[in-house]
Amino acid sequence: MTEQPRDFKVKLAESDAELRAAQHLRYQVFVKELGADGPMVDHAQELEKDRFDPKFDHLLLIDRARSEDLQSQVVGVYRLLTGEKAKEIGQFYSEDEYDLSALKASGRRLLELGRSCLLPEYRGGVGMFHLWNALAAYVADHEIEVLFGVASFHGTDIARHAAALSLLHHRHLAPSDIRPRAQEGVFQAMDLLPEADIDRRTAMLSVPPLIKAYLRLGGFVGEGAFLDHAFNTTDVCLILDTARMNEKSRALYTKERAL
Repeated sequence: MTEQPRDFKVKLAESDAELRAAQHLRYQVFVKELGADGPMVDHAQELEKDRFDPKFDHLLLIDRARSEDLQSQVVGVYRLLTGEKAKEIGQFYSEDEYDLSALKASGRRLLELGRSCLLPEYRGGVGMFHLWNALAAYVADHEIEVLFGVASFHGTDIARHAAALSLLHHRHLAPSDIRPRAQEGVFQAMDLLPEADIDRRTAMLSVPPLIKAYLRLGGFVGEGAFLDHAFNTTDVCLILDTARMNEKSRALYTKERAL
């Protein structure tokens, strides 16, 4: 099969139309594909949105080869919130799920990532490289030191994810000085199995690609998971501390990175 031509561009949303295109993509992935729902989901216009959207920066991956229609062209998105903006609005998005006291008390420059998604045919390919490269530039421009955000397993059957969650807890738990913890009222323990009982290879195969990508960069997870029944997901908090990354990984988040 001949590969379809691509014409990528990555930019921050600068208009209501570009924001709606991001929300439309999120609807395709989170609602249609993964079964999410909630009070802010607009089924009539096929938009997945919330009250935080106007406060975030939205990084768009655009494939201009798809069509002339902007909604069709937006094939990937990252939602970004700096620590400075979080102070202005009073909280980070993920504070509804996680206690971020350690991160906020660290004095580090923080960036919250969220609502990351791509259309299926763009996952793991060159489009993801373009999106991550633009994220790296954003991180460098804002002198970010720690990136974090919620990432998800599909479904809320905790037994199904027991091995993977246990592996993350035992092998990749964040250092205490930057460790988020699921809020007390919604805390779901992740150490469901003893480490000796985990088939590491099988468990890692069930970890979503986005989470594995951050682990390969030297990322960590917070303590405890959150069962998001509205979104039909089991959430974990990912943390990437640029000071703890190795040189190869850090190159992805500096202006001196190789292109």
